Amino acid sequence: MTRHIPDEIDRKLRRAATLEWWSIFWLLTIIAVMYFAMGSSQAMKTAWIEDTLSLLPPVLFLLSRKFESKSATDKYPFGFHRAGSLGFFLAAAALTAMGCFLLYDSARALILQEHATIGNVTIFGWDVWLGWVMVSALFYSVIPPVILGRMKKPLAQATMDKILYTDADMNAADWKTGLAGVAGIIGIGFGFWWADAAAAGLISFDVLRDGLRNLRISVAELLDGAPRKLDSADIHPIVDTLSDKLRKRFPEHDVQVRETGRFVRASVVSAKGAELDDQELRALAPEDQSWRLIAVSRQLQRLPETSEPD
Repeated sequence: MTRHIPDEIDRKLRRAATLEWWSIFWLLTIIAVMYFAMGSSQAMKTAWIEDTLSLLPPVLFLLSRKFESKSATDKYPFGFHRAGSLGFFLAAAALTAMGCFLLYDSARALILQEHATIGNVTIFGWDVWLGWVMVSALFYSVIPPVILGRMKKPLAQATMDKILYTDADMNAADWKTGLAGVAGIIGIGFGFWWADAAAAGLISFDVLRDGLRNLRISVAELLDGAPRKLDSADIHPIVDTLSDKLRKRFPEHDVQVRETGRFVRASVVSAKGAELDDQELRALAPEDQSWRLIAVSRQLQRLPETSEPD
């Protein structure tokens, strides 16, 4: 078990890891079904790429869990708590890059007025419009992720895991991708050639929006920014709570609060020195957030006075 993590939080993280393994299994089946059903549809291709990208968060969550539980070493004396931060950044960067590409691809299809064609296929001796196969595949691609996303979100909120929350949020909102894809396919059936590319644009815009939002949060975390909320780049309320109480406890001291993975580190910096331990720090925070806190007391060293110029 990772140091500083209570048994209840560790149990929820193990539960989340189990759900991520199930996510990988269902996503692999969805990717296979979507690949064989997509034909020449731009919306189906975009939805298929989004489903493929959806593999990244669960894989990165499992990898970060493996690394963050490792003990500190000589090369990494502060441990590996930031493995989750790095994984979150990689997932956000991949989503942003792919969102830009998909949005460009759909815009190009609209500008060039590319007409997607959906023919018939023979299934058990019956001629079936391929559009119905696509719609069925889209419905299948929505059901498992939405169910798993709703199961993962409370675990992400309890464990303050941004990769898990991003994954749960993408899963729970997967119905929008399915609905946009169905609208594009039905639009082609009614003769609206632009419906397919427009649906692809809506899907890619959603991917890009998620990627940019998560990129802002992950960059702030890697740059020792103040802790952010799970679902936005706004500063977490715990920052004001801790800062106010620590400044009263240590007047005329510099209070610094930063985030490392799921943990929050509070530092009291002063030339006079200040002692702050984990127990005292955790007593200042709400009970459901106290397990995240790690006290770091350090002292500024004054440089010796000298008459020589710098």
